[in-house]
Amino acid sequence: MSLHVLSALALLQVAPATPERPARDGTYVRGMTVSCQTWGWEWGTDAFAHELDALAAIGVNWVAIHPYAGVRADGSLRWRDMDPEHPPEWVARPIREAHARGLSILVVPHLAHWGGPWQWRGEVDFAEGAALERFFDDYERWITAIAACAREADGFAVASELDRLARHEARWRDVIAGVRTATSARLTWAASWNAYQDVPFWDAVDAIGVQAYFPLCSAADPGDTELRAAWKPILADLRALHERTGKPIVFTELGYNRSLASAREPWAYAQDGGELAARAEALQVRCLSSALAAIAPESEWLRGAILWKWFVGPAPHENFLVNAPAVRAAVAAAWATVRGRAR
Repeated sequence: MSLHVLSALALLQVAPATPERPARDGTYVRGMTVSCQTWGWEWGTDAFAHELDALAAIGVNWVAIHPYAGVRADGSLRWRDMDPEHPPEWVARPIREAHARGLSILVVPHLAHWGGPWQWRGEVDFAEGAALERFFDDYERWITAIAACAREADGFAVASELDRLARHEARWRDVIAGVRTATSARLTWAASWNAYQDVPFWDAVDAIGVQAYFPLCSAADPGDTELRAAWKPILADLRALHERTGKPIVFTELGYNRSLASAREPWAYAQDGGELAARAEALQVRCLSSALAAIAPESEWLRGAILWKWFVGPAPHENFLVNAPAVRAAVAAAWATVRGRAR
């Protein structure tokens, strides 16, 4: 069995390969989240495997999936039953298909907050008491079950955008320790762009994950020069965190919508259509190209990005689409300059 260079988010310390767990490509992270139009059954299909071939053709070497659990206002979670000894295909098959192509895979479980009192995951929070205890008890059972089912993954995010709950340091350390018993994947915790400085347990994970929806500038139609300049203070702050913690950083999400507000509010889901569509797509391309160009020289400590997002099959009502031809071409061009960069 051939052995390759093992990467852990292409951003973590190198670990030895074993005959049971051959290592894969250890280059700079050129990643893509493969999302779903439903709850995630798409990841277990032939169509998912087909998309991996298309992604590899534009230089992708990491893919990510995001299994769901629902969260209720009383702190309880609901999720699909999983047997770690017989993992469901929507978890196991994407790992097999990625590895068969020499790709690495990151699993980033998401809490589905829809129907609850929150506008997005970053607002999920509970007061001290029964709801908070219920949340952490359920969350640890769910996240550990996912980790066990995805034990062959290369990277695993213990949480995504649960920023208001990060203050419960002891509970998260317990969760992280539990996940480590279930998988040998390298671990991260994906914090939002405006909250990554406030996570008190970066020492407990292998890499700092950042959801990189940083506002860049308020200009209506900024050019490349303005966009590149906007990244300088952002990167300075990130580098300072890396130097303080000794941890590498990866952008667990980086993306821009087809919107004339994409430089000002990269996280916004509203798209511009009609007469504005062409200008909006041009700005989306400039934002993404400028971001990838800005972070590439920092690869010694900022080990790349997982782009948001790509879909299995047609997704006419979705957004942040890297599948769109102009966006896809821009990504391929940006990654051609860093492809094969060893770490």
